Amino acid sequence: MIVEYVTAVPHPRSEGAGPAGPGRLSLAVALLSGALGAAVALLSTRQQWSSGTATVAGGAFPLTAKGSDVTGVPAALAIVGLAALVAVFAVRRAGRFAVAGLLALSGAGIIAAAMLGASDSSALDEQAAKASGDASATVAALSHTAWPYVAAVGGALILLAGLLALRYGRSWPAMSGRYERNGAPRASRRAKAVDPERPEEMWKALDRGEDPTGA
Repeated sequence: MIVEYVTAVPHPRSEGAGPAGPGRLSLAVALLSGALGAAVALLSTRQQWSSGTATVAGGAFPLTAKGSDVTGVPAALAIVGLAALVAVFAVRRAGRFAVAGLLALSGAGIIAAAMLGASDSSALDEQAAKASGDASATVAALSHTAWPYVAAVGGALILLAGLLALRYGRSWPAMSGRYERNGAPRASRRAKAVDPERPEEMWKALDRGEDPTGA
């Protein structure tokens, strides 16, 4: 009597499905939130953040200030954060951790600058001084829009991308290292042996810049 034993072979993807899942999800969320956060922060700085009036000889003169007039920090940090988001995939190990930290700090800086700008009146005070001709003049009837808080939301998205990069960045893919700085593939570094009895191979080796003699 012959007894056959059947051994169950696990599916090859079953072992890597567990750890790869969070890595792929975190990568997608970080890319989306980082890019969206930078776009939102840049867009919000071009909108009106505050308004008021200045007292001049002819009466009240309306004044408005965009986000870029109030502070240039959110726009600058949004560009830094976007560059750091791209650079995360160009570095590895300690370099990736440092760039991820820069990404998170960029988001935190945008939040802080936007919240401070939500109640800032210095930009309008300068306009009021110019309009009235009085260096000590200040803006009256000061009001603010919701755009500073929109910029803060953009900073929060960039901060989220940075935190995800710090937590899961080690499992994210990096740019291919196939090509070195000289632009030559690693596989072509080692010249193949050329058969001296086949002249066509010697000519091909010369065309590739290799020494067909092997010296």
